Amino acid sequence: MSKETNDACPDDSGTIGELAQQLDAAIERLAIENAVAEVSPVFDVIDAARPLMFDERGLEALYARVPAIEAAGFFGGSDWDYPQTLVPSLAVRTARHGDPIAALVESLSQIRLLAVAKGDYSHPSVSAEHAHHFLAQVMAMNLDIVVGDLQEGDRLRPDGLGYAVQALYRYLLKHLGYQNLLEHLVAEVWRILAQRPVQVDGVKQMVTQIATCLPGLEDQPDATVGEAGADAMRLINAVFSPTEGCREDPGFEVYAERLAGMDDAALLRESIDFAQAMHSTGLVSPYMPGFIRYLRTRWNELIPTALGLSHTGADAFHCYPALIHTLIDEALFAETSQAAYGLAMMLERGILYPPPMAPSLWRQLRLTLCDAAAEKIAAVFGDRRSPECFLLADVINVLGRPLGVGQGNYPTCQSTRALSMWAFNTPADLLRIVAWAARDDEIVMRFEGHNISSRELGAGLATEPPVDVDAVSLITVPHLDRIYFEMGRRSVGRGEDPHKWVNAEFHGDQVGHGFRIAVDVFTGNLKDFEGFIRDFYAAYHPFYNGNIPVINPQPAGIAVTDSASRFLGWHAITIQRLALDQDKVMRVYFFNPNNDSGQDWGQEIITSTQGNGELYGEASLPVAQFASRLYVFHYDPLEKGEPNDVPTNEVSQAMSLARKSWASGR
Repeated sequence: MSKETNDACPDDSGTIGELAQQLDAAIERLAIENAVAEVSPVFDVIDAARPLMFDERGLEALYARVPAIEAAGFFGGSDWDYPQTLVPSLAVRTARHGDPIAALVESLSQIRLLAVAKGDYSHPSVSAEHAHHFLAQVMAMNLDIVVGDLQEGDRLRPDGLGYAVQALYRYLLKHLGYQNLLEHLVAEVWRILAQRPVQVDGVKQMVTQIATCLPGLEDQPDATVGEAGADAMRLINAVFSPTEGCREDPGFEVYAERLAGMDDAALLRESIDFAQAMHSTGLVSPYMPGFIRYLRTRWNELIPTALGLSHTGADAFHCYPALIHTLIDEALFAETSQAAYGLAMMLERGILYPPPMAPSLWRQLRLTLCDAAAEKIAAVFGDRRSPECFLLADVINVLGRPLGVGQGNYPTCQSTRALSMWAFNTPADLLRIVAWAARDDEIVMRFEGHNISSRELGAGLATEPPVDVDAVSLITVPHLDRIYFEMGRRSVGRGEDPHKWVNAEFHGDQVGHGFRIAVDVFTGNLKDFEGFIRDFYAAYHPFYNGNIPVINPQPAGIAVTDSASRFLGWHAITIQRLALDQDKVMRVYFFNPNNDSGQDWGQEIITSTQGNGELYGEASLPVAQFASRLYVFHYDPLEKGEPNDVPTNEVSQAMSLARKSWASGR
């Protein structure tokens, strides 16, 4: 340990006790000042906590004071006050590279989440499972400082902060367990990939850390690798060495030389291996764009094989060769490698056949971005490629995986849901909206016969711009959020929930004009709850609506609860379809515009994302469990069954689950 950390680190239990007393006094002062002034003068607490960050005893003292720190309002007025919206990759960046104050606050937040994950502290906004998943991802991105030495940048941080962060993560791992660490981390990566998210930078960072640290992890005396090691190698190979030509990760220049020397049989093998690695994981190796671009000059006909296309996708490829080739030339690079998977899935969807689509994509190819949009994209994605390239790549990704769009910031869930619905139902409409936002820095939408321009509006529901999102969301969501808020404002005072009018105008004509809400908008109390549940079954359940499937996915709202069934808030989702699973259980398959749809809502209601007939990006629940968290939905009033035909036991089960969770006291 360096001299700086020896100076900063307490050296005996007596000192720990004295420092803990100083921290207690600072926490008490903060609580008193917050109670009087409703402000958060947190610096005294940060100063008192800092010297306790360097070893296990000090961290134990901080852990024991998590309830007091939280109760004093330490996190109030900051992003950390909403732990359910925190993003693991940003947390890592803050702890490892942020300024000292932000790094220490982030460290205290992660100690708080450890207490939540272990069940020693109950937070109203985040479940133990969510906290555990969050910390697992954070640990994966920090394996280098857990199983190895600090990097130079970490060692040189002021006041020995790098050593404090290393002590924190070793403390977290001790409590969460080395024994199954790799198994848990690898399973977490696979669980996320099963949802096929558009944004996989965080996942790739996790895989990179696993690849770097796997040898050191295997050397830990209480670590077990086993099958997890094989699963880890599948991920590592998919990213760094998916084919024989790049088996040992030789670098782009060496790989390009090898391609030039390959015969046709070798190129065919490379194509098959790239396709298998991509489709089995949802991850694209940075080597793949170079391979496909090489095929553009030597063997165009092999590209569908490299993309793993079926007859449907290959047919679309051959129907629009000039367009597809131009998309490859303009959008597919090592920095945008995931666009290869987006392109493959876009072709598989067959969305190029409707007449508006090809011209819309040609417009996107020729689009010049306004300064505001270009600056936003460059700030997030860098300048190794043009902003137009990054945007085009993510347009392809969103069109290929409309259920992979995600964000963790609840205020913008309506806008993210809209992007998904447009990409799924009316992709040409999505491309028009993207073009407006990118070229004009403005989106114009109609509401009850009047234009609403995003340029003329103030802030919407979100107080901050979206972070850690795809380029499409980055430039459109701020505009859409303002428009959605304005539509809601214009609908206030009508005696009913504004969503009744807003959702149909905002999302498009595919939204059913029938509308049902479970709560009174003025009191928040339940309103004809049994009728609400019966109407949902009669509108959506194939057994009671005349076996009519969901024609167009419909917007709906759920009451989100944590693993203790406590109400967290209202959330926008999309009902995609209802179908029987392999066990003949009728399930609702829905899109959750969240970064992770696998959630525990309490009462043994755990949203499934794989293994129960889900398509990529869908979550699912048995109908009664889903209905127990539903609070608003749209439907077609002309295609609805008889509510009284719905069995009472089904209705009673949904109502009981609701009344013992979010509807308690309503």
